[in-house]
Amino acid sequence: MNPHMLNVAVPHDWDRRGLPGWAYHSPALLELEKEFVFRNHWQIAGHISDVPNPGDYLTMDVVGERALIVRGKDGVVRGFHNICRHRGSRVVAEDQGNCKNALVCPFHGWVYNLDGTLRGAARPRTFPELDKEEFGLMQLDLEVWMGFIFIRFHPGPQPSVAELMSPVAAEIAHYDVANMLPSWGIWTQTSPVNWKSVRDVDNEGYHVAMAHPALQDLYGATYFDEPFLNGVSRSFATYNPHAGRRWSVRNYVKIGPEQQRLPEHLRKAWIYYGIFPNNVITLTPETVQFYQEFPLSTGETVLRGAIYRYADESREQAAARYLAYRIDRDTMAEDVQLSVWSNESMLSQSFSGFYLSDLEYGVRTHHDHLRNMIPVLNLESAPDEKDMASLNTALRSHT
Repeated sequence: MNPHMLNVAVPHDWDRRGLPGWAYHSPALLELEKEFVFRNHWQIAGHISDVPNPGDYLTMDVVGERALIVRGKDGVVRGFHNICRHRGSRVVAEDQGNCKNALVCPFHGWVYNLDGTLRGAARPRTFPELDKEEFGLMQLDLEVWMGFIFIRFHPGPQPSVAELMSPVAAEIAHYDVANMLPSWGIWTQTSPVNWKSVRDVDNEGYHVAMAHPALQDLYGATYFDEPFLNGVSRSFATYNPHAGRRWSVRNYVKIGPEQQRLPEHLRKAWIYYGIFPNNVITLTPETVQFYQEFPLSTGETVLRGAIYRYADESREQAAARYLAYRIDRDTMAEDVQLSVWSNESMLSQSFSGFYLSDLEYGVRTHHDHLRNMIPVLNLESAPDEKDMASLNTALRSHT
């Protein structure tokens, strides 16, 4: 794709304002975001290699919902609400593990088959006869795409994952992502910011030259962003084989062998695919990873992700994977600090709002997607907290 495409595509009279400051610290708005943005859009739960065997499970707690991903005896990966149909307990308490032949609720001992159907209640004679399907675990929308497990808590506006990702599918297919394996497992950490401040930083590369010395050293001369189109964006760079001002970068470009499995134009590429509202898939010659963020409150966000590797990687590829991780680790720490500084300003009466560069078109288009989902975000002044939901409902009815 043309690296100058962004400058051509962005008109000079486009609205350069971002979301209003009140949107970053409103509890009532956060409830709308949970409902209209997070619960009804596709989220990456993990990768099929995280649940390789029958009985393997993976859980994810986000935005007031609890997801349980489990591989059945038939090899099928399914998603359920991690909620016992008896009293609402977690059916599985750990983040990841194996439940062998059945899921047993730790509260009263109700037993579920790996396909989610009810096997039986403890002391069954104390209940009327229970239908195994009706009292089975509640299913989630689940789709496996290129090895990634996508789930959705509620039906939503997005099409299937395959349809959503179709514009970039041919490029990603070169990496054989479905056959990769976990590197170090799924990680999480918290950050003291509103989730949108995380996404605002990640949705533009205008700051790379100033704020990310390792990335600038590695690929700054070739990096370019493309805006969200129908919920998917792409950022692309090829690294400089002569880079090396920083130790990790110098050794990464020196050690990493060319991946012969990739077409030549991707053998030195770092590519980032943004998926609305909060997911990113990143490809390097050695790895694929995903990362995402979820709100815990208006001022706290959980960051979550994982890195995956080739099953047949060489020692040189493993070393390059580790060095790429070091570069990403430093970049993430820098982005966390930037998000904190930006988020702080949202409470200041002296901050008049964003004024965006053409290079920050990704921020604006992400904000536009949010405004389409939650029309109260078009209001510069904050509505009364108690009226937020009803006003948003009224505005949605007129769109």
